[in-house]
Parts: sequence; C-alpha cells; structure tokens
Amino acid sequence: MADSSMDLQHDQHLIITEPSPKGDKPIIVGLYGLPGSGKTTMLGNLRYKLGEEHFAFFEGSALISESCPGGLAEFKRLPESDKTYWRAHLIKCISMKCIQSGKIGVVTGHFMFWSENQPGSSQPVWTDEDSKAYTQIIYLDLPAKVVAQRCQDDKERLRSDESVEHLERWQVTEKNQLRHLCRSHGILFVALPELRIFDRVIKFLQDFRCHNESHNLARVKEQVDNIVTDREQLKTMLVMDADRTLTVEDTGEIFWKLKGEPGALKELFGTSPRYSYTTFRQATMLYEQAASDHEFGVLCDQIAEKVTMYPEMLSFLRRTAKETHVCVVVVTCGLRRVWEEVLKRENLDNIVKVIAGSRIADGLVVTPAVKGALIAHLQDVHNLHVWAFGDSPLDLEMLSKADQAIIVVGDQRTRSTTMDEQLTEAMKTRGLRARQVLLPSDATPRLDTTKLPLVQLTDQGFLKSVFMWRNAPQVIHMTDTKVAKLLATSMRNAKIGGPALRKAHARAGGYLALEYLTDLIGLEEVTIRHVLECDTDAYQLRGEKQTTIVALMRGGEPMASGVSDVFPLAMYVHANHPSDLKQHHLETPLGKQQTIILVDSVVNTGKTIVRFVEHIRKLSAAIRIIVVAGVAHDDTVNGDDFKRAFRHFDFTLVALRLSPNSFNASGPNDTGNRLFNTTHLEKEG
Repeated sequence: MADSSMDLQHDQHLIITEPSPKGDKPIIVGLYGLPGSGKTTMLGNLRYKLGEEHFAFFEGSALISESCPGGLAEFKRLPESDKTYWRAHLIKCISMKCIQSGKIGVVTGHFMFWSENQPGSSQPVWTDEDSKAYTQIIYLDLPAKVVAQRCQDDKERLRSDESVEHLERWQVTEKNQLRHLCRSHGILFVALPELRIFDRVIKFLQDFRCHNESHNLARVKEQVDNIVTDREQLKTMLVMDADRTLTVEDTGEIFWKLKGEPGALKELFGTSPRYSYTTFRQATMLYEQAASDHEFGVLCDQIAEKVTMYPEMLSFLRRTAKETHVCVVVVTCGLRRVWEEVLKRENLDNIVKVIAGSRIADGLVVTPAVKGALIAHLQDVHNLHVWAFGDSPLDLEMLSKADQAIIVVGDQRTRSTTMDEQLTEAMKTRGLRARQVLLPSDATPRLDTTKLPLVQLTDQGFLKSVFMWRNAPQVIHMTDTKVAKLLATSMRNAKIGGPALRKAHARAGGYLALEYLTDLIGLEEVTIRHVLECDTDAYQLRGEKQTTIVALMRGGEPMASGVSDVFPLAMYVHANHPSDLKQHHLETPLGKQQTIILVDSVVNTGKTIVRFVEHIRKLSAAIRIIVVAGVAHDDTVNGDDFKRAFRHFDFTLVALRLSPNSFNASGPNDTGNRLFNTTHLEKEG
C-alpha cells in the first residue's frame, strides 16, 4: 500500500510517537447521521459550549482533507482499500491522542454513502478500527424531510440531491446496521430525534465523561448509605426486587408495549453478554431515545396505575413500618419512576426506598453484579443481617450472598422459564440456600419443596424470624477469670484422662450453663411442691422443654452431659455429622423448638461448627443457636470467616476460654482420645 503510506508528514499533528501513559481505552464518542443532519454544526456548538478542558473535538472530513496527500479531493479518487487505510489510521491516531491528553474524543463521521442514482450501491465505510475505538455513538436522527431541505438550502457545500424516500431508506438501513455493530462490540448506541437535540447531546457527553462501572457502583453504594444513615437501631435490611417479585407485572414490558415495540428489551438482552453493565447502560439509551423526559414521566405514571402489588407483599411491607430496627429497600433493574409512584400510591414511600435506573438523570444502572455487591456492602460495611427477595436469574447473585434468601414464585405462565436451571446451578456452585414463597398461593413450586422449602409471608414463625432483634455477634468467654483457670486446670492436665477428665468437662459444661446460658436464654417461673407441703415459685430455663442440646461426638459429649444436668427437661441428642440432626429434633408434638445448644470440647478451625449451624439454618431460620465450647482458638473466633458465619447464620459462642494455640492434636494429645482412654488405638494404627 505504497500510496497510502507515503507522505505521512501531512498528518503530523495526529501522529503519536510517545507510548500511552496508561493502558486504558479512551472514551471516544462518534457523532453520526445522514449528510446534512448537522454533525459539523453540532460539533462546533459543542466545542463552544463544553470547551476543550475535558473534550477534544475532531471533524472527520476535515481530518482527511488535512492528513491525506492531495486533500479530500485526492482521497475520493483513491481505491477503496486505501480509503479504508486512511480512515483506520486516523481513528487510531485520534484514540492515541485522547489517551495521552486524557480527554474525551468527540468525532463526526459517516457510516455509509448511498447514491439514489446508483441503486444497491450502499457503501458502509465503517472500519474494524472504528469498532475498536468508539465507546459510544450518538446518531442525529432528524426526519428525512428536514435533512433533504437542509441539503437544498446548503450554499457552502455541494450536496447530492436525494429524495426524501431514499433518505428514509438510507437512514433506516444505517441505524439498523450501526445498532447491530455497536451491540456486537460493546459500544453504546443512541439515536436522538430533533426535539432539543443539542441539550440532549450535551447531557449524554457529560454522562459519558464520568460514568463507568466503578462510578456506577459507587453511586449505588452512596444511595444505600444515605438510606442507612442515622438509623442507629438498624439491624436488619430487606432487599427486594420489584417486577415479578412485588407484583405479577413486568413494568418494562408494559412500557415497550405502550411504545409499540414489545420486543425491544428481549432483543437487547438476547445479545451477549446478556446482563453486563454495558447491556444495562444500553437499555438506558433505549429509554432515552424512546421518550423525552416529559413523555417518559407520563408513561411511567400510566404504568404505575396498571400495577397491582401482591396483597401478601403489601401486608408484609406495612408490617415493617412498626419496626425501627428493620429497613426495606427495593433494588430493581426496572423503572425507578414507576416503582416510586406505586409505593407512593400505597402510602409506602416513606417506608420503602427505591434504587433503580432507566434514565441518564438517575445516574446509575442496576445489574446482577450491582445487586450482589450491594448485599455485601450492607453486610461488611454496615454489619446488617440481610434478607433478599427475588424471582429471576437477575437476582441469583443477590440471593446467593444474602443471609436469608426468599425466591418469589409466580404463575407458571408468566415467571422466568430459565430460573429453575440457573437456580439449581447456583445451589450447587454458589452455596445458595433459599426458601420459596408462592404468589399467588396456588402457583406451582419451583424444583421441589425439599430443596427449596415453602414459606408463607403471613406465617408467624416466619415473621418472627424476619423481625427479631439481632444483636451484634456474640463471643462470650471467661478466659481470665479465676473460675476458668481452676476448671481449665483439670481439663489441660496431661495426667488426667478417662472418667476423671470427663467429669472435669461435665463440670465446665454445667458451669457455663448456670452462669451464661441462663442469662442468654432467660428463666421462667414454675410452681413446685415445697418440702413444707405447700406450692411455691421456682425457676427453670425459659422454654426448657423447647430446647435441644446436641453433643458433637465424641469430644463434646461430656460437656454436653453437664449442660443437660442443668437443664434436665431439654431434649438431648448425639450427632457425628450435621445430617444426624433431623427436623424432628427441632420440632416436637409440643411445637417448634426455641433454642438449640451445640456443645463441643474444642473449636479449632470452626469448620465443624459452621457446617452444623448452616445445616440447622436450613431446617429452621428462626431457632436460637448457641455454641458451647471448652476452648476456642482465638484467631478463628476473631477471623473474618467466622465473623461472616456469625452474621450469616446468627448464633452465639460461649467458651470457657480462648487460646492462641491451634489444636490440631492427634494421638495422646487428642481431646477425644484423652476423654475415652483410646490414645493407644492411634498408636497401634
């Protein structure tokens, strides 16, 4: 390509010889449209309005004229392969210039040329380098008759005389091909009509300058931080999806039906990657080009009037108004304006806040990744116990990270058809533990009710588990007390084993039960027969008959027996594995158990305890869980993993003492072997 590579001195002002200071892709916005749509005029007005501190402006035809040997006239006579070379070369130069300056590039360009006098001669001039360089395309979508009139009135340029009908065909073809190319390459595309087009282009450019994935997440976190601020008593956050979760309706589908484009969102989200930040930003572009701010508001109000919330959800949300320690936020990929109006109509707008996008002015988009990150932010930064409610694959990341996950299952004819498969995968790979609520109540359950237990929003046990006060995770120990030192002496003495050691462990278990479990659980009055042959008041553990003591075998059995001696009415269970605990251990003919006490001699890595607690939470979300141990490893108890388990599964650890030592003991040092005089068996093995 000798002709193309010669005389590159003609575009020295664009050639970049220094490497980029950053490897980041610059933001380059293309201004496209038919010849005569006002791209050059728009560029000049933008330069005047925005200035060049943050933006760099490039007029495509002028750059070719300045850079190509012989100017624009010579360029038009070049073979198509050489023209492609120059176009690709110039956009690469613009890209490098923007990298070095740190500015946003705004470039006018042509997508295709199509002469009416040569039918079938449409010639796209888009290059592979354009696909790599552009990050956004703004298409000036003026009516064809306006463009035709402008071309006739243009006295400065020689423009071809095309009919309105041909310009319309050209415009439709150009937009369709551009839209397809942009979606294939992750480029945002928006076609703007004539109304207030300059102001809208300004708005888009200012948004493009600052909005990226990290900025988006920061905006979402800022909004939820504002919701949480000044809620000193807040302990629990309910995070809810909206469409198909609070109502049977999908408000996005209603919007596009009203606009006469019912498949707009399905077509968009059928592309890959389906649920990425870029795809949701493109959805915002669709809403922007579909309606002006005023029309959008009118449509949203009409949609809100069509939305009827599930009665069970309404009752549930109103119940939260009574609780100062519980807050609700709707986090939806849907339409913010619609859901604010729906909640306002139900007098819930002061109780339930909405985080959502759909317009540039909203400043954010909600993606599945954002939902998941928001759950983690509430847990890690605000130390809240988080419930998540959702219905579709878009909610799985949020549901998987939440402390409690509720899947709303709607009518089989309208609910997500891909949810079952992706839900099963999330349960296998992400450790999702969830329950399902059927709305309406006669809906067909998802999967099966063993894998996904049923729950009712009106069930008192469920409501109690949601609205219970959750204190900060508790680790109670008596390491430095005189009593602990005395009790631990016998337990640590290498010369003591067998029955004597078991008695020492039982004494420790009994002491922890008397001194700490009675405070944690409380006492209740009972009537007993006094030795003086009269009835008198006495006390026992609150809900003692509704308490289950679990000895984690075999090391936890002696301590558990000591706890059982103090609470003789409690159920007493031996368990080697979490699966040994069944539903009937948490429920009796008298009703549901209130408290379960797991007892082990040593908590080392904490993995065994976490597995047991996780299993118990699958059986009961509401039961109080207390772990009793003789000694716990200090680093484990204060480590991030155990703290997350505390918050996620909501339990309390009561230990005789904490120790800096790790207890990976075996043989004669193993607590179980010492308790039962079996150290010789390991030696023989």
